[in-house]
Amino acid sequence: MHEMKSDLIFKEESYAIMGAYFEVYKTMGPEFLEGVYQECLAIELTTRGIPLIENPRLKLMFKETSLQQTYEPDFFCYGEILLEIKAVKNLIDDFRTQTINYLKTTKKQLALLVNFGHYPQLEYERFVHDPLSSVSRIS
Repeated sequence: MHEMKSDLIFKEESYAIMGAYFEVYKTMGPEFLEGVYQECLAIELTTRGIPLIENPRLKLMFKETSLQQTYEPDFFCYGEILLEIKAVKNLIDDFRTQTINYLKTTKKQLALLVNFGHYPQLEYERFVHDPLSSVSRIS
């Protein structure tokens, strides 16, 4: 399922976030650990005035019972967009599944998965959650 660019959800917000992670990649390159990129991205997002929560603890539910286990995505921006970052050679399906689970858990509509370790360019994917159907990946 592909969306038309004019139909992108949270278009302005996601473009602002993308600008921040492109700036971090342009400045730092692909050779650092994930924690370095997370710190740099937190600085860049804040500098750009993007509201964020770093490492929010997401509650998990089983039926009507709250679980002790939690999920912790790297960022939650604008109160609506999950942002998960990696610093690996290539994104793999395990990372995609993790991101999809974050969306399903929070019942939010958009997640961005960003890989700072990819060379020669930043690797990123958008995931859109439609509660009535499923999650779609839009690269």
